[in-house]
Amino acid sequence: MPTNMFHLGWFLQGSSIGGWGDKWSGNIAREWMHPGAYLDLARAMERACFDYILIEDSIYVGQNWQDSREIFLTNGISVPRQEPSVVATLMAAATTRLGIVPTLSTFAYHPYLTSRIVGTLDQISLGRGGWNVVTGSSDLSAQNFGMDKLADHDERYVMAEEYMQICQGLWGSWEPGAIVGDRDTGVLIDHNKVHTIDYKGKYYASRGPLNSGPLPQGQPVIAQAGGSKSGKGFAARYADTIVAAPKGVEAMKQYRNDVRAEMAAIGRDPDKCKVLFLVQPILTETMTEAAERIAERKAASEKYIDQRLARFGWSTNLDLSGCDLDAPIGELTTNGHQSSLAQFLARSSGKTLREAIIEHTTSGYCVDMVGTPESIASQMAEVMEEVGGDGFLIEQPNVNRRTIASITDGLVPVLQHRGLTRKAYAHEQLRDNLLDF
Repeated sequence: MPTNMFHLGWFLQGSSIGGWGDKWSGNIAREWMHPGAYLDLARAMERACFDYILIEDSIYVGQNWQDSREIFLTNGISVPRQEPSVVATLMAAATTRLGIVPTLSTFAYHPYLTSRIVGTLDQISLGRGGWNVVTGSSDLSAQNFGMDKLADHDERYVMAEEYMQICQGLWGSWEPGAIVGDRDTGVLIDHNKVHTIDYKGKYYASRGPLNSGPLPQGQPVIAQAGGSKSGKGFAARYADTIVAAPKGVEAMKQYRNDVRAEMAAIGRDPDKCKVLFLVQPILTETMTEAAERIAERKAASEKYIDQRLARFGWSTNLDLSGCDLDAPIGELTTNGHQSSLAQFLARSSGKTLREAIIEHTTSGYCVDMVGTPESIASQMAEVMEEVGGDGFLIEQPNVNRRTIASITDGLVPVLQHRGLTRKAYAHEQLRDNLLDF
């Protein structure tokens, strides 16, 4: 097996309806709740031998533009969103090797419920379940659950520590061999191998044991997008795979080195966690067409600048509608996604808000990838060689069957031919496939 192989994941932004107004989106505005799009996506990812699909989520309707929901609802910005644990079950039933990783927030679900939901996903998928751990980023989501606002950013990670300790305790509350299934003795479960956890912390408590039984993987694969200092520390302690979005190859390399150093410092093997970097590859047949697509993307950001700012505000918990587009960006702080805002501000020094948001929305996350399958495959290989690993989490802003096929039937065959990504799964369970190289 080549030493330079890397992993692939798919980052699904909630649902496919975001691209309802685009060409090649079919009748998604009418058919968005039908299961076909999810089933087609999952099967396509499995045919392309992706490690997993991560189902991103939010649990509120945006109101971060002129203190109104209008722009979000009119344009379908991150709405509607369906419950990811249900979508995950649908995808798991349609596949046999692909990992399925829904997003569940630590403030919206009690840890016992999360342990049970994700544990059941791991069971019914025969060891392919995961959980993308998020702590929340918007007070609007907190208000949907009867709270005035979210806890402060760093406190949310302190709360998440207790949360994870409960979840891990519950997943471990059944010893190996607890299910006996001995008809001769009439014993299904050895009661001596099932235990309470009796956890009582400052924020959460749970007695246990988990009543849904043991998990094929022991515990599901944990994903986490640790960008801030608190987030990176949390990821280093618990994550099996990390969603990373630092801008530029040097920042990517530094991020991965930092996380691996933190893991080593606490006694975790750094190779046990795979860092996947967010990218938005745009596939074209020629490099001339690639240049045209870059120009089209920039023109769209200029034309729909209010939507771009609203979408950025949605993710950072900011309302930028009152800012002067043609003035330098002033001081901004957030209790939301701090790393996203920090990276935006770092890249925007000396720029107006208009210039900064156009650049931000046309730069393709970690590295910009626009070109032919061959050129992007070469770029991916070069980036991985420089960064050191571990792979890419591919996202398409407007998912439709054509954009999916451009990746699975255009890019991936080139990657496979060059020995950069797998041609077949070596294992049945998600964690084993992640640790395969």
